[in-house]
Amino acid sequence: MSIFKSMWTQTTEKAYLVGIDTPGGKKLWNINESLDELEELAKTAGVEVIGRTYQRLKQPRPSTYIGAGKVEEIKNTLSHLDECTVIFDDELNPGQQRNLETILGEQIKVIDRTALILDIFARHAYSKEGQIQVELAQYEYRLPRLTRMWTHLVRQAGGRSAGNLGGVGLRGPGETQLEADRRLIQKRITLLKKQLQEVRIHRRHSHLQRKKSGIPVVVLVGYTNAGKSSLLNALSRAQVKAEDKLFATLDPTTRRVRLPCGRIVLFTDTVGFIKKLPHNLIAAFRATLEGILEADLILHVADISHPMAASQVEISDQVLKDLVLNGQGADKASLLVWNKIDLLRSSIGPEKENHGILTVSALTGQGIPELLSCIETILNNELVNVTMEIPYTEGALLNGIYSKGRVNNKMHTETGTKIQALVPHAFLARIEKYLINVDK
Repeated sequence: MSIFKSMWTQTTEKAYLVGIDTPGGKKLWNINESLDELEELAKTAGVEVIGRTYQRLKQPRPSTYIGAGKVEEIKNTLSHLDECTVIFDDELNPGQQRNLETILGEQIKVIDRTALILDIFARHAYSKEGQIQVELAQYEYRLPRLTRMWTHLVRQAGGRSAGNLGGVGLRGPGETQLEADRRLIQKRITLLKKQLQEVRIHRRHSHLQRKKSGIPVVVLVGYTNAGKSSLLNALSRAQVKAEDKLFATLDPTTRRVRLPCGRIVLFTDTVGFIKKLPHNLIAAFRATLEGILEADLILHVADISHPMAASQVEISDQVLKDLVLNGQGADKASLLVWNKIDLLRSSIGPEKENHGILTVSALTGQGIPELLSCIETILNNELVNVTMEIPYTEGALLNGIYSKGRVNNKMHTETGTKIQALVPHAFLARIEKYLINVDK
């Protein structure tokens, strides 16, 4: 079990948000929009945001992320509080975090966007696999920051190791304990990586089994809180956990869905993406996200009611391309569907519908039949047209054809059922000896 629990206490913690506004270049979000999302993340972690500030800089300051004057301004602003957390909108390097903690004082906790996201993931990981992945990401993030987290050990070791004589003698009991903690965490990271490798092998075996079965797989991806879990519930009539908050669902969930033609399809929900998603978190969740590579169709779910909807789609596409697919699956079929149409004040006009925009409401069910028909059309394009005669003794095989393919014509003969149908390529091996004709 991880020694890293949620960093927030039972009482409501207060937080102050800090970011930088860099000029030039293509910006999907301005600084206020970015801090708005950071505030949503903080609220998801149970934190009360009491204020925010930002500074216009060409690039972050190497030592303190923001300028020295801005750091003093924040310190003065929060001086009346007994304790407070300052959350920075980018990942701080260990040196920046150490310097900020020194300047702001012990009553101020300094964390960054990455630590905040990791904390939210730790709260929402319920399965064993999810907990392993989050714990690994936490350890790898915090390992280089141990000297900041464990400074109390140095202070407890009296004499020179306590810093009474400057920087001399830092090899006291505190530093010894720090090195022991570092070795312990390194050992734990190695164990977690081994466990995740076993998860990857198990998932790869499951993917192969599904591929052999001929049942197509549709994977739902998209920005966090776009409504993927709610859409999965609407499609499958299941009760997957779905909440109106960021990263409500981390563990992948798979449900069976019947298309209008009667064909069975597996739909899998995945963890949501977000701007500035920590790379070590993606690396830890790679075993889970590799399922996207095995999908027959990627269903990109977007929140049409969100003011930054277009940017969210672009960010999700970029994360998917760079960090998940990693150059693979370029020719994989994908479909963009706009969810939460019920939240728009005015409906989409006919001129937009004619341009192929697919809109649904997971809450009201609007557009769900059209979505299923569209998915059916895309998946049917991957089917093979075959003619076969199935013996009456092979009833289970006949049922499999109905669930995994599409029967267009059927005729009973003296020896069996003659069928003209569309079936997945992967299913051909199971019906090979009964084939009369294959139209490839």
